[in-house]
Amino acid sequence: MSQAKHISTSPLQAPVDVTIIGAGPVGLALGLSLHQAGIVSRILDARPQDAAHQDRRIIALSHGSRQTLERLSAWPIGATLINSIHISQQGSLGRTLLTAADQKLPALGYVVDASLLSSALEEACMRCDIHVEYGTQVESFDTQDPSSTHATLHLLKAGISGQQIETQLIACAEGSINASDSDDTAIVRRDYQQQALIATVQTQAPHEGRAWERFTLNGPIALLPYRPNNDHYAAQNGDRYALVWTTTDQAAPALMAQDDASLLKQLTEHFGGRHQFVSISKRHVFPLSLRYRRKPIDTRQVWLGNAAQTLHPVAGQGFNLALRDVSALTKLILENPSSDVGNAALLARYAANRRLDRGGTIRFTDSLITVFGGENPLLRHARGAGLALLDLIPPARSFVARRMIFGARF
Repeated sequence: MSQAKHISTSPLQAPVDVTIIGAGPVGLALGLSLHQAGIVSRILDARPQDAAHQDRRIIALSHGSRQTLERLSAWPIGATLINSIHISQQGSLGRTLLTAADQKLPALGYVVDASLLSSALEEACMRCDIHVEYGTQVESFDTQDPSSTHATLHLLKAGISGQQIETQLIACAEGSINASDSDDTAIVRRDYQQQALIATVQTQAPHEGRAWERFTLNGPIALLPYRPNNDHYAAQNGDRYALVWTTTDQAAPALMAQDDASLLKQLTEHFGGRHQFVSISKRHVFPLSLRYRRKPIDTRQVWLGNAAQTLHPVAGQGFNLALRDVSALTKLILENPSSDVGNAALLARYAANRRLDRGGTIRFTDSLITVFGGENPLLRHARGAGLALLDLIPPARSFVARRMIFGARF
């Protein structure tokens, strides 16, 4: 998105405190959070209104995220509970088991359809009379004058260019960082040379609320307990797992080309016979990489969610980190002594406030891929011993679990 000058004869509309670009789950959550704080916001989205309902992703929510969504009155009914997480490594005896009971929590996390989450957030926005302006694209915005108390956005709406709005703060919560972003000094990129195969699978035994993270030579494989948001389907097919199978770029085409029986046999072997897989849904695959902005702020701008950082899906931290960003930004705006919610001092405090949690989560997911990615047998056994040792030390196990659930709080 450029910041070029734009000449228009269209009059400026009444200014708002915050303009949110993107009406995905992060943008809607921010709009709700600001509304509860009494902050006037405007939500713009270039997509049509029903786009979020076409989202086939399955999202892992931590218990901390549930608390946030419940405060926003946007908890999606029908989410599948995760009461334990079994972490292991193929070719090694070591393993760690994290449980909700150990943490004295009702659940470690939940699994939900992205479309169901979006619907819950949309309904909460409707109850609060928060309207999304769909089909509205931001062509450019002007934030070059640091002495100005507003930024000006230039919109393309219903195919008509020239509409302008003023806002104190632009919150970018749309899309992800991609290869077209040209400022290499502002963005860190790492290509994992991996791809994720996404599907749902059914096993002979019920999942009983347990998630599985299995590290293999080609990458981690996650099984998340999942009950589809379709009562008839669930009644006919019972419990399933959401599968996130990480493999190398080289191995991905062959994996996608396999017939279901061969693929399920290979998956069974990867889990050492712990599961007997009986069916798999249609598969999708996408490349994996790490991309994040060194600074999630600029003059009258803040980036949140995938617009700020795109993480590897291992440990399912991306959306949970984004919700913590939303909460932190709202809290700092409430504490702001100035009526200007986009001033440089406030944004600097936000960046400093989020540095530990954001940086720690980025390093955590990245290090899991690095540490568990080597083929050296000595390192493999050392990693197995590390998992076994972690399982034997309750405070260390609790630290890992709490960091995954609530992030780095101090």
